[in-house]
Amino acid sequence: MSGLDCLHAQEERKERRSDMENSEDERRRTRMGTFRKKALNASTRFTHSLKKRGKRKVDCRPPVAIVDVRDAEEEHAVHAFRQVLLLEDLLPPRHDDYHTLLRFLKARKFDIEEATKMWVEMIKWREKNGIDTILEDFVYEELEEVRQHYPHGYHGVDREGRPVYIERLGKVEPNKLMDITTMEKFLKYHVQEFERALIEKFPACSIAAKRRIASTTTILDVHGVGWKNFGKTPRDLLMHMQKIDGDYYPETLHQMFVVNAGPGFKMVWNFVKGFLDPKTTAKIHVLGTKFQNKLLEVIDSSQLPDFLGGSCTCSIEGGCLRSDKGPWKDPEIMKVGSLSVHLTLVAETFGRIADGEQRIESHMRLRCLRGRNSDTSTAESGSDVDDLGSPTGHRGSGFTRLAPVHEEVSFSSVLL
Repeated sequence: MSGLDCLHAQEERKERRSDMENSEDERRRTRMGTFRKKALNASTRFTHSLKKRGKRKVDCRPPVAIVDVRDAEEEHAVHAFRQVLLLEDLLPPRHDDYHTLLRFLKARKFDIEEATKMWVEMIKWREKNGIDTILEDFVYEELEEVRQHYPHGYHGVDREGRPVYIERLGKVEPNKLMDITTMEKFLKYHVQEFERALIEKFPACSIAAKRRIASTTTILDVHGVGWKNFGKTPRDLLMHMQKIDGDYYPETLHQMFVVNAGPGFKMVWNFVKGFLDPKTTAKIHVLGTKFQNKLLEVIDSSQLPDFLGGSCTCSIEGGCLRSDKGPWKDPEIMKVGSLSVHLTLVAETFGRIADGEQRIESHMRLRCLRGRNSDTSTAESGSDVDDLGSPTGHRGSGFTRLAPVHEEVSFSSVLL
């Protein structure tokens, strides 16, 4: 065979191999196309099956900028307290929160040993009484009847975004109340509402105000209250509630206004003061019948019931104390029911302020989770500035350099 024939033969073999390779590539592309189509169909069927099971796509909103002013000495104290609790295995993840720890320290004047004792009693009490699941487990069936003889409820927010809690003590009928319910069940309801405030109302107010809210402004209308109608039942009820609030939910009262206080109330007040912590007493303002202007300095007229000098009547809802008016009822905030919201607070340190405080701008990102309960409850720091940016360091680490933190807040109705 000549050289020219050999060259032609080689070219023919190359052409055949090229045809075979092209054919194989075409078959491979066809198989990949078929595979992609099957994968797409499978994905579509899976998505439809999720929709049939009630799954919904949630469009989470942009982050909310938060400013946090934190005292450097308090940070060091919280870090030391936290290390003690970690070493003793006394810090469940759901309570591993900077501001919760700070509340207990403040309640015991930053005495770590005393704060630890208080903390231990709180954990024992919660475990014994099933407080972590009280929102799901306890149903207060006689609530509507109780409201008739003990008018109370949350209504609106003050000018700084805190929820306003109101009781009309002058209209309380203790004997009829105890005919409807028991002391034990009423106190359980009281605890349940405190948990609801921590887990639902405070976060809702925080998002509405774009600042961390974790304390209440309380109004007690004591019109007609005197020693004669302050018998054993109301005294016992008050003492039990005061112990629960002071021992297990310290530093969550911003301020209280006692209005319509007449001469008969003075004896009651002198008795009650003896059971209150001096720090709590300092937050209570006892006013007479000319209280309206003072309340309006703190609460906008639209957020204050008419019987307290405001302009709100909530007539459609059957009265202000039955409306449960507040950001937690706003459909733009409470948008999706029975889910959990994951609050991711990313904190960036801006540096030290001259007075020794640390200024932090945080961004709160909302990422929806399904089928998870709360791991963390946020609470009042006790400082003048309520703060939503409360970064917690990794377990075992300090607070001197703030790192990203994840705070999970479960809701009966979900913030978004």
